[in-house]
Amino acid sequence: MKLLAPSILSADLSNLTQQIRLVEMSGADWIHCDIMDGHFVPNITFGPVIVKAAKKCTKLPLDVHLMIKNPDNYLEDFRKAGADIISVHFEEVVHLNRTVNRIKELGAKAGVAINPSTPVSVLKDIAEYIDLLLIMTVNPGFGGQSFISNSERRIMQAVELRKSLSAKFLIEVDGGINNKTIRSVLNAGCDVFVAGSSIFQTDNISAATAELKNLISS
Repeated sequence: MKLLAPSILSADLSNLTQQIRLVEMSGADWIHCDIMDGHFVPNITFGPVIVKAAKKCTKLPLDVHLMIKNPDNYLEDFRKAGADIISVHFEEVVHLNRTVNRIKELGAKAGVAINPSTPVSVLKDIAEYIDLLLIMTVNPGFGGQSFISNSERRIMQAVELRKSLSAKFLIEVDGGINNKTIRSVLNAGCDVFVAGSSIFQTDNISAATAELKNLISS
Protein backbone atom coordinates (compact mmCIF):
# COMPACT_ATOMS: atom_id res chain seq x y z
CA MET A 1 0.00 0.00 0.00
CA LYS A 2 1.20 3.49 -0.88
CA LEU A 3 0.61 6.13 1.79
CA LEU A 4 -0.07 9.86 1.54
CA ALA A 5 1.15 12.06 4.41
CA PRO A 6 0.02 15.71 4.10
CA SER A 7 2.42 18.05 5.88
CA ILE A 8 0.82 20.61 8.19
CA LEU A 9 3.88 22.83 7.67
CA SER A 10 1.81 24.40 4.89
CA ALA A 11 -1.55 24.27 6.69
CA ASP A 12 -3.40 27.15 8.31
CA LEU A 13 -2.54 26.40 11.94
CA SER A 14 -5.25 28.76 13.16
CA ASN A 15 -7.75 26.37 11.60
CA LEU A 16 -5.86 23.13 12.21
CA THR A 17 -8.80 20.91 13.12
CA GLN A 18 -10.71 21.66 9.92
CA GLN A 19 -7.62 21.38 7.72
CA ILE A 20 -6.68 17.99 9.13
CA ARG A 21 -10.23 16.72 8.82
CA LEU A 22 -10.36 17.78 5.17
CA VAL A 23 -7.30 15.72 4.26
CA GLU A 24 -8.39 12.83 6.47
CA MET A 25 -11.77 12.59 4.75
CA SER A 26 -10.10 12.83 1.32
CA GLY A 27 -7.74 9.89 1.66
CA ALA A 28 -4.74 10.93 3.77
CA ASP A 29 -3.06 8.04 5.59
CA TRP A 30 -0.69 9.89 7.93
CA ILE A 31 -0.29 13.47 9.11
CA HIS A 32 3.28 14.74 8.67
CA CYS A 33 4.69 17.24 11.16
CA ASP A 34 7.86 19.12 10.14
CA ILE A 35 9.69 20.30 13.24
CA MET A 36 12.34 22.99 12.65
CA ASP A 37 14.35 24.89 15.25
CA GLY A 38 16.19 27.61 13.31
CA HIS A 39 19.53 25.90 13.98
CA PHE A 40 19.67 22.63 12.08
CA VAL A 41 17.68 24.34 9.32
CA PRO A 42 17.15 28.09 8.69
CA ASN A 43 13.51 28.16 9.76
CA ILE A 44 11.39 27.80 12.89
CA THR A 45 8.06 25.99 12.77
CA PHE A 46 6.43 24.45 15.83
CA GLY A 47 7.03 22.00 18.65
CA PRO A 48 5.24 19.44 20.82
CA VAL A 49 2.30 21.77 21.55
CA ILE A 50 1.12 21.71 17.92
CA VAL A 51 1.78 17.98 17.66
CA LYS A 52 -0.43 17.49 20.72
CA ALA A 53 -3.12 19.67 19.14
CA ALA A 54 -2.94 17.66 15.91
CA LYS A 55 -3.30 14.43 17.89
CA LYS A 56 -6.62 15.69 19.24
CA CYS A 57 -7.86 16.33 15.70
CA THR A 58 -7.32 12.92 14.15
CA LYS A 59 -6.86 9.21 14.65
CA LEU A 60 -4.38 9.05 11.77
CA PRO A 61 -0.75 8.30 12.71
CA LEU A 62 1.38 11.39 13.33
CA ASP A 63 4.63 11.25 11.36
CA VAL A 64 7.02 13.63 13.14
CA HIS A 65 10.16 14.73 11.30
CA LEU A 66 12.73 16.34 13.61
CA MET A 67 14.88 18.84 11.72
CA ILE A 68 16.47 20.08 14.94
CA LYS A 69 19.74 20.15 16.83
CA ASN A 70 20.15 17.57 19.59
CA PRO A 71 16.95 15.63 18.83
CA ASP A 72 17.72 13.08 21.56
CA ASN A 73 16.79 15.74 24.13
CA TYR A 74 13.23 15.97 22.77
CA LEU A 75 12.24 12.43 21.82
CA GLU A 76 10.19 11.87 24.96
CA ASP A 77 8.42 15.24 24.60
CA PHE A 78 7.28 14.49 21.06
CA ARG A 79 6.26 10.95 21.93
CA LYS A 80 4.16 12.24 24.85
CA ALA A 81 2.61 14.80 22.52
CA GLY A 82 1.37 12.00 20.27
CA ALA A 83 4.06 11.19 17.71
CA ASP A 84 3.58 7.70 16.28
CA ILE A 85 6.63 7.84 13.99
CA ILE A 86 9.71 9.90 14.88
CA SER A 87 12.42 10.55 12.29
CA VAL A 88 15.81 12.07 13.09
CA HIS A 89 18.50 13.24 10.70
CA PHE A 90 21.58 11.14 10.03
CA GLU A 91 23.55 14.40 9.67
CA GLU A 92 22.78 15.47 13.25
CA VAL A 93 22.74 12.33 15.41
CA VAL A 94 26.08 11.06 16.67
CA HIS A 95 24.97 7.73 18.17
CA LEU A 96 22.28 6.79 15.68
CA ASN A 97 21.75 3.21 16.80
CA ARG A 98 21.16 4.40 20.36
CA THR A 99 18.69 7.03 19.18
CA VAL A 100 16.76 4.56 17.04
CA ASN A 101 16.55 2.16 19.97
CA ARG A 102 15.35 4.95 22.26
CA ILE A 103 12.55 5.93 19.87
CA LYS A 104 11.38 2.31 19.86
CA GLU A 105 11.64 2.08 23.64
CA LEU A 106 9.26 5.02 23.83
CA GLY A 107 6.74 3.06 21.76
CA ALA A 108 7.08 4.91 18.44
CA LYS A 109 8.32 3.74 15.07
CA ALA A 110 11.83 4.96 14.25
CA GLY A 111 12.84 6.77 11.09
CA VAL A 112 16.09 8.20 9.77
CA ALA A 113 16.12 11.13 7.33
CA ILE A 114 18.89 12.11 4.94
CA ASN A 115 19.50 15.40 3.16
CA PRO A 116 19.78 15.57 -0.66
CA SER A 117 23.60 15.53 -0.62
CA THR A 118 23.88 12.60 1.82
CA PRO A 119 24.46 9.25 0.08
CA VAL A 120 21.90 6.53 0.75
CA SER A 121 24.81 4.15 1.35
CA VAL A 122 25.63 5.77 4.72
CA LEU A 123 22.58 4.01 6.15
CA LYS A 124 23.70 0.47 5.33
CA ASP A 125 24.58 -0.32 8.97
CA ILE A 126 21.38 1.11 10.49
CA ALA A 127 18.81 0.38 7.78
CA GLU A 128 17.82 -3.06 9.06
CA TYR A 129 16.85 -1.54 12.42
CA ILE A 130 14.63 1.31 11.23
CA ASP A 131 10.97 1.47 10.27
CA LEU A 132 11.25 4.41 7.89
CA LEU A 133 13.89 5.90 5.61
CA LEU A 134 13.03 9.51 4.79
CA ILE A 135 14.69 10.88 1.67
CA MET A 136 14.63 14.65 1.42
CA THR A 137 13.89 15.68 -2.15
CA VAL A 138 14.55 19.36 -1.38
CA ASN A 139 17.04 20.99 0.96
CA PRO A 140 15.20 21.05 4.29
CA GLY A 141 14.00 24.28 5.84
CA PHE A 142 11.12 25.66 3.82
CA GLY A 143 7.96 24.44 2.15
CA GLY A 144 7.13 25.04 -1.49
CA GLN A 145 10.58 24.24 -2.93
CA SER A 146 11.19 22.55 -6.27
CA PHE A 147 11.87 18.83 -6.45
CA ILE A 148 15.56 17.95 -6.90
CA SER A 149 15.86 16.02 -10.14
CA ASN A 150 18.27 13.25 -9.07
CA SER A 151 15.99 12.15 -6.25
CA GLU A 152 14.53 9.26 -8.22
CA ARG A 153 17.98 7.68 -8.38
CA ARG A 154 18.34 7.97 -4.60
CA ILE A 155 14.95 6.36 -4.07
CA MET A 156 15.97 3.45 -6.27
CA GLN A 157 19.19 3.11 -4.27
CA ALA A 158 17.09 2.90 -1.09
CA VAL A 159 15.00 0.16 -2.68
CA GLU A 160 18.18 -1.77 -3.52
CA LEU A 161 19.52 -1.28 0.01
CA ARG A 162 16.31 -2.64 1.48
CA LYS A 163 16.39 -5.64 -0.82
CA SER A 164 20.06 -6.40 -0.11
CA LEU A 165 19.41 -6.45 3.65
CA SER A 166 16.00 -8.14 3.45
CA ALA A 167 14.86 -5.17 5.53
CA LYS A 168 11.29 -3.93 5.93
CA PHE A 169 11.59 -0.16 6.30
CA LEU A 170 9.25 2.09 4.33
CA ILE A 171 10.74 4.64 1.95
CA GLU A 172 9.33 8.13 2.39
CA VAL A 173 9.99 11.25 0.31
CA ASP A 174 9.55 14.83 1.43
CA GLY A 175 9.86 17.93 -0.74
CA GLY A 176 8.42 19.20 -4.00
CA ILE A 177 5.80 16.46 -4.25
CA ASN A 178 2.85 17.45 -6.44
CA ASN A 179 0.73 16.06 -9.26
CA LYS A 180 3.63 16.52 -11.71
CA THR A 181 6.41 14.88 -9.69
CA ILE A 182 4.57 12.18 -7.79
CA ARG A 183 4.41 9.65 -10.63
CA SER A 184 8.20 9.46 -11.13
CA VAL A 185 8.68 9.12 -7.36
CA LEU A 186 6.10 6.33 -7.29
CA ASN A 187 7.83 4.52 -10.15
CA ALA A 188 11.19 4.80 -8.39
CA GLY A 189 9.82 2.82 -5.43
CA CYS A 190 8.54 5.31 -2.85
CA ASP A 191 6.07 4.05 -0.23
CA VAL A 192 5.11 7.23 1.67
CA PHE A 193 4.56 10.59 -0.05
CA VAL A 194 4.77 13.82 1.94
CA ALA A 195 2.96 16.75 0.33
CA GLY A 196 2.52 20.19 1.86
CA SER A 197 1.93 23.24 -0.30
CA SER A 198 0.51 21.13 -3.15
CA ILE A 199 -2.34 20.26 -0.79
CA PHE A 200 -2.77 23.02 1.74
CA GLN A 201 -1.90 25.97 -0.50
CA THR A 202 -4.60 25.18 -3.05
CA ASP A 203 -8.14 26.45 -3.47
CA ASN A 204 -9.57 23.02 -2.74
CA ILE A 205 -7.69 21.00 -0.11
CA SER A 206 -10.03 18.03 -0.39
CA ALA A 207 -9.68 17.79 -4.17
CA ALA A 208 -5.90 18.18 -4.07
CA THR A 209 -5.61 15.42 -1.46
CA ALA A 210 -7.88 13.09 -3.41
CA GLU A 211 -5.97 13.71 -6.63
CA LEU A 212 -2.60 12.79 -5.11
CA LYS A 213 -4.07 9.77 -3.37
CA ASN A 214 -5.56 8.57 -6.63
CA LEU A 215 -2.25 9.03 -8.44
CA ILE A 216 -0.36 6.81 -6.00
CA SER A 217 -3.15 4.24 -5.77
CA SER A 218 -3.86 3.75 -9.46
